[in-house]
Amino acid sequence: MDGQATTAMVAAARAGDGGAMDALFRRFAPVVHGVLLGYVQRSDADDLTQDVFETVLARLPELRDDAAFPGWVVSIARHAALDAKRRRAPTVGDAALDVAAGPGSVEDRLDADHALRAIRGLPEAYRETLLLRLVEGLTGPEIAERTGLTPGSVRVNLHRGMAMLREAFAGAARGTEP
Repeated sequence: MDGQATTAMVAAARAGDGGAMDALFRRFAPVVHGVLLGYVQRSDADDLTQDVFETVLARLPELRDDAAFPGWVVSIARHAALDAKRRRAPTVGDAALDVAAGPGSVEDRLDADHALRAIRGLPEAYRETLLLRLVEGLTGPEIAERTGLTPGSVRVNLHRGMAMLREAFAGAARGTEP
């Protein structure tokens, strides 16, 4: 699907077409979820994804340019994540709560939790792009289309982010986290 199709879906959703809003949700929920994971625990990201789309639906009349929807929805997701992170007092054992839930062995979940913590330590542009690629499974072109980034920016962010992630893992293996 290209940008024109997204623009058409936004216009239809703005006109009250529930099917178009559902299609926008299905298309952009992985992006919103990936952005949220950069800031909050998985269980919170799941709930906040719904909240973001409730906000999108309520604020859709405020969007001036339908073609700007991808960047706009990402911005709303970032603000929701930062608000949730500020409201939530850190609790001992939060990581254990995330690790304890879900499929796979405990070791696999601990490895995934360690990787997620390392990704969260990266600059925002790399963090979000890597989460969309590695966690949400989006391709580079899908990330570009759904975030409003250029394909070149996505490639650079993925390349630099992976390099920084490898460096973080190497530092952890040496016992010298950056």
